[in-house]
Amino acid sequence: MGYIPDTDFVLHDVEEEQKEQFLFQHSEKIAVAYGIISTTPSKPIRIFKNLCVCGDCHTALKYISTATEREIVVRDSNRFHHMKNGVCSCNDYW
Repeated sequence: MGYIPDTDFVLHDVEEEQKEQFLFQHSEKIAVAYGIISTTPSKPIRIFKNLCVCGDCHTALKYISTATEREIVVRDSNRFHHMKNGVCSCNDYW
C-alpha cells in the first residue's frame, strides 16, 4: 500500500514539488488528521465540505481508511462518500 500524490488535480502552473505541497494542504486531509488524533479509534470520522472532493483527496482518504482501520464519511456538495477498508460507497464516481 502506498500513496502517491496525483498532481493532475492542481491547476496552478507551478513546479511539481509545489503542486504536492498544495495537495497536502487540502482541508479534508487536514480534517481527517485532526479527527484521527482527537477521537477514539472506534468512532467514524465525519467531514462536511461545501466543495467537491478532488480525486487526489478521494484516493488519499481511501488509503487512510485502510491504514487506520476507521470509517471516514465525507459529505461534499454532490454526495456522501462512506470510505471503509479502502473502498468508497460512490464506487469512485466522484
